[in-house]
Parts: sequence; structure tokens; C-alpha cells
Amino acid sequence: MRHAMHEGTHMQSSAQSQPVLRDLLAVAAAPGDVDPSEERERRWQERANCLGVDPDLFFPERGASTREAKAVCGSCEVRAECLEYALDHAEKFGIWGGLSERERRRLRRQRALARRNVASA
Repeated sequence: MRHAMHEGTHMQSSAQSQPVLRDLLAVAAAPGDVDPSEERERRWQERANCLGVDPDLFFPERGASTREAKAVCGSCEVRAECLEYALDHAEKFGIWGGLSERERRRLRRQRALARRNVASA
């Protein structure tokens, strides 16, 4: 999944983040060098709707619309896996699994509150 491998930020340009993208693509291209559990964890990226879409779409400038990126995610069969990847890896920027960073923070808080409520019950 191209945007899942793109480490874009509002302060970094795409050119600055390209080495990260190349490194992650190299890992994806050399499965024998990757821990099998990590390889399974990332296999969902091969089926993502955003594969081949310009990664900048998923990292809009502050205040810009996220509608187009979320539309790509809307019908994606691996949306849930993408979202969990972002949550598990504390992705701070971009649209992941159809959610913005603000929406992911809200979801993390809701999940933490639910865990506390279950633990205290």
C-alpha cells in the first residue's frame, strides 16, 4: 500500500520522504529478509485501494480536504487492517483506514476508556 509506506508529514516534502518509501518497498520486495510475522502483517497492503495512488493525496496540507482520500478508503477491503496498522504504529499524519489523525486519536481515547471500564467492572 503505497501511502502506508509513505512517511509524509505536513512539514516534510514528498522528496524528503522518498528514501523511507524506497526502503519499505525494498523490504516488501525481499520477503525472505523479513520476519515472517511482519510479512503476514503487511500482506494486506497488496490489496489496498490506495496502491498506486499518489501518496500526497493521503497527506493533505493542514486545513485541506480529506474527502478524496477518504473516498479511496471507503470501499477498500483492507480498511480495517490499515486502520489497525496506523493505530499499532502510532501514525501521526495522514489518512489511514479512512480516518484522519484527529479521528484516530478520538478512537484511541474511546478504546482506552472502554478498556478501563472493562478492567474496573
